[in-house]
Parts: sequence; structure tokens; C-alpha cells
Amino acid sequence: MSTEMEEAEALTPAGHFSLYLYAVVLHLLRHAAESHASWEEVFEQYPFLVGYFREVAENGVEGMPLDEAAEFWRRKVTGQGGDAHLPLRALGAAYGLDYDTLLMLMCAGLVEEDARFGAMFERMQVGPGHHRPTVGLLNELWQETVGDVQRPLRNLRECGLVEVVNPEAPRAEWALRVPALLWDALRGEFQETLAPWARYRAPESLLGLEELVVADEARSSLATVAALLSSGEVRTLVVRGPRHNGRRAMLGAVARGLGRGVIEVEGLKGPNDERWRLLGPLATLLNALPVVALDPAPGETVEVPRPSGGHTLLGLAVGRHGGLSGAGVEHSLTLNADVPDESARRRLWGRGFGARAYTDAAGLCGRLRMTSGNILRAARLAAARASLEGREGVVREDVREAGRALNRQALDTLATRVHVEGDWSQLAASAETLRELHALESRCRHRERLRESVGEAFGRQLSCGVRALFGGPSGTGKTLAARLLASTLGLDLYRLDLSSVVNKYIGETEKGLNQLFARAEELDVILLLDEGDALLTQRTNVQSSNDRYANLETNYLLQRLESYEGIIVVTTNAAERIDSAFQRRMDVVVDFRPPEPAERRLIWQLHLPQAHAVERPVLEEVAHRCALTGGQIRNAVLHASLLALDDGEVVTSSHLDAAVRREYRKAGAVCPLRS
Repeated sequence: MSTEMEEAEALTPAGHFSLYLYAVVLHLLRHAAESHASWEEVFEQYPFLVGYFREVAENGVEGMPLDEAAEFWRRKVTGQGGDAHLPLRALGAAYGLDYDTLLMLMCAGLVEEDARFGAMFERMQVGPGHHRPTVGLLNELWQETVGDVQRPLRNLRECGLVEVVNPEAPRAEWALRVPALLWDALRGEFQETLAPWARYRAPESLLGLEELVVADEARSSLATVAALLSSGEVRTLVVRGPRHNGRRAMLGAVARGLGRGVIEVEGLKGPNDERWRLLGPLATLLNALPVVALDPAPGETVEVPRPSGGHTLLGLAVGRHGGLSGAGVEHSLTLNADVPDESARRRLWGRGFGARAYTDAAGLCGRLRMTSGNILRAARLAAARASLEGREGVVREDVREAGRALNRQALDTLATRVHVEGDWSQLAASAETLRELHALESRCRHRERLRESVGEAFGRQLSCGVRALFGGPSGTGKTLAARLLASTLGLDLYRLDLSSVVNKYIGETEKGLNQLFARAEELDVILLLDEGDALLTQRTNVQSSNDRYANLETNYLLQRLESYEGIIVVTTNAAERIDSAFQRRMDVVVDFRPPEPAERRLIWQLHLPQAHAVERPVLEEVAHRCALTGGQIRNAVLHASLLALDDGEVVTSSHLDAAVRREYRKAGAVCPLRS
């Protein structure tokens, strides 16, 4: 027995699986021998069994009667295997499965291992032929040792370890199979891609707690939670925060501390999703913590079932919004994965850049308030771009292009990127408007530090979000101001595409808006709601179901804007149509008025080409007498330039005169210029 024990202690998962495989083959041989006159007849009918029998005989049972060989093999299989994780042994311990029940499980999956067993089962079945074992056959095979197999088979089905192929048939004719995902894990295969919806990560590939770029308080909390999970006081750990912000890394560090890997799962639809049933046994077989990503919309609650198996823990990576319910979160703790602060961002950028230096690291960390995962992805893309261009260091343009690559993946289906360049010198506006815009720029630059500069009670109420409302007539520079703001801050600007988020179905508009706001927060881009009065309308008296749901959308937007942690600019031509509650939530309100003569003169000078031939008195008269908005001046310069191109000349006074008169005709007004 000492030799047997030594062999057992050296077992690998694949070796332990092979022992169970030969054990079930021995069981089948015993049954076949009872119904045949001789061994020659058995091997003549099932010639492929010769190889299996020879392998078993060479491992210590040669010359033994089958009953003694089966008992010897039972001791060999169930002997201690040291501290190594053996999937079948772990499965038996977690689900209370005895040796014979595990053999039934192996028998149900034999066809997955060797298709020739299918022909054997077909001959052995009573009733309609099947290539998979039926309940009736398993009852016949294990009646002597187990008695009624209904209870162990019911346990296997409830745990998700076996499935019924033909549930419409009588119970005795139910054909059983082991899900392919579980069979691979039973065999000791630990491949990274388990299924399109599940990925396995080994413990050594996970970050340890000391390697996480998190605050010391968060690290201490994770260590405490790991101890609680190990003791069984907590069964589920929920980590809330934006996507790509280290939620799964935090859960992975906890799993590594417990000596486990991780099964990352996405796309589960609800408690009735059959994939939930696989998580318990799969996690047990792989010695892993299932980490399920959930993203409920605001006001939505996701029911989380408890994974089967008494020792199965669960990790949930959840967004900031929505609720959780169900047995899976009854004994749970929740931690928050906050967006990294400036110090943490500096370390993340450095880790992502690797050996390549960045000269403006301090400015970069203060400017871009991205999530941790997006920082690492952007830094690696920027380093790759620098390498491609043969530069030792990363420059600002590399980071900008890397960020835009991430933006395109996440935002281009929801919003449209607006080209930004220039500074405030390109905007002709009143002194008061410019003061407010400079105040807005300052608010955006210091949005994180502002909380530290006010009273403690007030600081706790402040978020890092900045909300600005630009109001005024069309063509007065609202959109241009938003572009210049983005340019001066070094951030990208995305305009909301209403057609991509507004939906006629109830609740879908809120989901689309939440997705847009969440992506914009993660990537730290400025969001532009052009003509925002279309969304931020005043609430009305409820006279129909349409009014009720329109008010629900408005209420959702009020709450989401208040919790938004990015920069958002809303422009409107009709401020009176915007609900007053929205205006109260705006941090900065900038009023854009039609330009005065001096401002119009500057706008003309900014738009006209440097080589124009417009006479100074003409330009002065146009600026003084023609009360055009910036948008109208832009259109007039475009038309004058086209006229000049047709004439093969530079823009002259006559071209400008014709263009101005055209703008007045378009507006249905009389031009004040002299004829």
C-alpha cells in the first residue's frame, strides 16, 4: 500500500482523471463479463477494450479477478493525493459525491473521451438505441453497488454536472451527457479560453495585492475581505465602479491570495441563464473564483443566483448604477473601485510606458482623469506608436492618438468626435462671456483639487463632474467655445448623436444615455449636448402615458447629470424651454449674445483670408451697420471666397458686399448697406 500511496501523492489532474477513466472501464468490463460466455467473446464484440484492459493490467491488477481488481483500483483512486488540486477529488468533496456517483459521471461522459463507447452503449441499452448511456442503463450497471440510482443522478443533474439529451422521453430512456466545458475541466485541461463567454486565468497570471495600484485603505480592505471569504463568513464580493478600472484586477488579487485562479464571465442574461448552473462545478474543477461582470442600467435590478456547491465563492464586477438581488448576494460585501487619483495615475502611466520616458508626465496625470485600465491600454498604445516611429521617448501626440484609438472603440457608435484646435483668442465675445469661459476652464482644470479647497462637509458633496450651459441665439459661438475649451484643456470633444440614444421603447433611451455617459467618464472626454433643450425639456402635467414616460426620462437625466463625473457642455438656443432644475444643477452658465460692432469686426478679421483685398472703410461699415451673428459672418466669408475663386481673384469689397446681401436675403431682412 505504501507504493500505491506514493503513486497517488504524485498524481496530476490528468493522471487522476485517467485513474477514474480506467475505473469506469473496469466497471463496464465486469458488467460485460456477466452477459458473455468468455473474455474472448467480450473482446471480440468490443475489440477496442483490449487496449484499456491491458493498460489497467499493467498498473497492478494483472491476474486478479475483476471484483478484486475493481476494489484494488478503488483504493488506488481514492488514496491521498497530497496537496495538489485534483478536479474530481475536489468535485466529490464540494458536492458530496461518493466514488460510485463519480463513476456514473465518468460513464455519462465516456463518449466525449472515446466515441467507440457509443457503439458499446447502443448494444447495451434496453429500448431505443442511444450512443449515450441512459438512466435505465446506469441503473442496471450500478444496481448491485448503489441500489436505486435516481438520487445520485438527480444530484448530478441539479448541480449541472449532467444534462438530459431527450427530456421528452420516459425517464428510464433519458440519455445523459456531461457538458463539454465541464468534461474538459474534469480532464485537467486549464486552457485560457473556456468558452466565448468565459476565460480562465491561472493564479500566477494574476496581480497580487501588493502589486495593485490602489490606495492603502483599499488594499487593506481587500486583505480583510480575503480573510472573510476564506473563513466562509462572506460568500460574495461585489466591486462597484466604472468599466476598465481595476474591478477584475481587485477580485483577481483576492483570488490569488486564496490560492485560486479566476474565471472571468460576461454576458449572463439572468437567473434562468443555464450558464449560471455551470459556474459552481466549473469553479470547483478549476479551483477558481468566478468573476461575473454585470452592468445593470439605472433603476434596473439584476437577480444573482447562488452558485451550486457548498464551497463556491463568487465575485461580481458591477457598474455604479443599478441594483442586485437574489440568493447570490445574501452574504456579500461591497467595495468601490474609484477612478485613480493623480498619484496613482502617474504610477499607471509609468507602468504602461515601460522603459520609454515621457517628458510631461506630471501634466499628463493632472489633465487626463481616465480609469486605470484605459490608462494602461493608452500608455501601451502610445509606447508602441513611439517605437514604430523610432523614438526613445513618448510625446504628447502619441498619447493623444492612443486615447483617440480607445475613444473610437467605445464612443463612435454613440457620439461623433468633433475636431478641436485653437485657443480663446479665436473667439470674439463680450468681456463678460470671456470671463465666464475662463472661469469654466479653471473649474475644469482644478475639478479634483477643488474638493480639498473647501470645507470638509461641502467637499464631501462635490464630485469631479463639471456641467456647463451655453445659452444664446444661433450662430453666437456656443459650439466654437466648446471646441476651444476642449483644445485648451487638451481633451477630445464628442457631440451626442440623439438618433443613437433616443428610442421609442420605454426605458431604452435611459439605457443609451447611461452607456454614453459611462463611456465618456471612463475615457475623460468632453461631452457636447448640442441643442440640449431637445432632451432637457420642462416636465409637464401628466395627462397621458406619454407625458408620464417623458417625465421619467427628464427625471433620469437630472439624476445622471448630478452624478456625472466628467465634463459636459450643453448648448441651447431656447434656454426658456429647459427645465429650471437642470439650470440649478449647472456649475457654469454662459450667456452668448449677438456680437457688438467691435466683436463683429474681430470676427470678420478672424474669418477673412490674410491676403484679402477688402477696403478698410467697407469692412468698418459692414461691421458697424450689419448686425450679423458669428455663424452668419462665417457663411458670408465662405460665399465671398467662392465668388473670388470664380473670378480668379482674392476676396474684394464687391465680393464681400454681395455675400452680406445674400445673408440678409436668406434671413428675409433688408440689408442696411448703401446701394
